[in-house]
Amino acid sequence: MYQTRLEEILNKMKAYGRILLFRHFRPDGDAIGSTKGLQEILRLTYPEKEVYLINDDASDYLAFLGTEDKPVKSELPDEFFAEALGIVLDTGTTNRISSKKYALCKELIKIDHHIELEPYGNCSWVEDERSSACEMVVKFYDTFRDELKINKEAATYLYTGMVTDSGRFRFSCVKGETMRLAGLLLDQGIDTDVLFANLYLEEFDHLKFKAHVYDTMKITEHGVAYLYLDRETQEKFHLSLEDASASISYLDSIKGCLYWIAFIETGDESKSIRVRLRSRFSPINALAEQYRGGGHACACGATVYSTEEAMELVGKADVMLKEYKETHEGWL
Repeated sequence: MYQTRLEEILNKMKAYGRILLFRHFRPDGDAIGSTKGLQEILRLTYPEKEVYLINDDASDYLAFLGTEDKPVKSELPDEFFAEALGIVLDTGTTNRISSKKYALCKELIKIDHHIELEPYGNCSWVEDERSSACEMVVKFYDTFRDELKINKEAATYLYTGMVTDSGRFRFSCVKGETMRLAGLLLDQGIDTDVLFANLYLEEFDHLKFKAHVYDTMKITEHGVAYLYLDRETQEKFHLSLEDASASISYLDSIKGCLYWIAFIETGDESKSIRVRLRSRFSPINALAEQYRGGGHACACGATVYSTEEAMELVGKADVMLKEYKETHEGWL
């Protein structure tokens, strides 16, 4: 069954002269890496085909890997989409796809590693135990490596997405196969010194922001660490939305705090507040689903629209964590 599903995807790729790749809005490393990596694999393998990334929500994140193509926007005529195969990567629900014209594609493939809340597409390949959508793309390449082609550029995009979405291979979703597939990419000659320097070296001013995070974060009675970043703070420290969102990682090593949450004002017209939720041992995705979100059991996102709603979410998280600590042993 598994092999059949991958063969079905490959056959659909072969059948179409135009393939359009989609990802979620506010793309992270996995969304960028999986779409760009697969795009390069398809272009190498099928140079006669048109392979485009429909890039309505361009991001400077990972710009050090090379500039993206001139964005292909959804303002293109409907006919451009109507005869194409669409492939949506790293996006669990249709409301998070950055371009709504995915629905115009003649056929649609979903490749995703999030808990499936909304099945969609003519062909769906979902594995919520995988570390990343990038890992799935590498698995796809490895399955048909006698036919598909890869190069250093594609491998670097895919490896970067695997690194960022797995917390540098620290999360429980990392299995032996994850590392074997990562090794396959490293064999393409990825410059890991340059990659990790760009990912993790920090400007001195950014260290000042990190100090601000530790000075202003709060911890609830039962161990929920949380941070609220308003627009004024983001502007003060010259943060992009991606930089502000990455602050969730600063809260991940506080002893006794099994949940950590970051609230980031987006500044958009809807006045939405992006919520990033992380946990250790105890799943937190059910809480995210109550607030217009979802994702992995211990790493997910949501959206709220006021500080009152944000604090309501924190209160629910504190109750959940209290119950978990009272009924489980072995947590730190």
